[in-house]
Amino acid sequence: MKLIYLIAMSASLMLLGCNSEPSLQKYFVENSEKKDFVALDVSPSIINVDKAKLTPEQKTALASFDKMNILAFKLDGKNQALYQAESQKLTKILKGEDYQQLMKIGEGNDAASISFVGDEDDIDEFVLFAKRKENGFAVVRILGDDMNPNNIMNMLSILKSANIDMEQLKPLEGLIK
Repeated sequence: MKLIYLIAMSASLMLLGCNSEPSLQKYFVENSEKKDFVALDVSPSIINVDKAKLTPEQKTALASFDKMNILAFKLDGKNQALYQAESQKLTKILKGEDYQQLMKIGEGNDAASISFVGDEDDIDEFVLFAKRKENGFAVVRILGDDMNPNNIMNMLSILKSANIDMEQLKPLEGLIK
């Protein structure tokens, strides 16, 4: 009888411990294999740059970048309703308490936002969500250690002069037109 009680208690604790709230990580996992989506993991090796020419701030920014996850929805004439539903799901997730919005550009079907998880001095994740009524949407998670807004600005300056490894982005070719 004690064994049954212990099993029941363990199962209850496991169920209670599971967070049923939607999260961006869960969204990526649930949709990465679906036919309307393109999922991509990008490593720091995508940025080919001469590190000797970088400023100390740029080196710090580059070191803070671990990886990037991209999930894109390709809009076509047959999946407009699904596009709207999935776009609304992402908007709801990004309005959750874990995400702080830094910037928003545009409204409705042509819009983009940048959000982050963590506090301003120790950001765990930057999230870019962009949608365009002709193409679909993409959500990009930039993961790293000790990131901050200055690091992101320095990363942008690095990207301007970097030789980007386009082979890693090849699966997105049909979306970027």
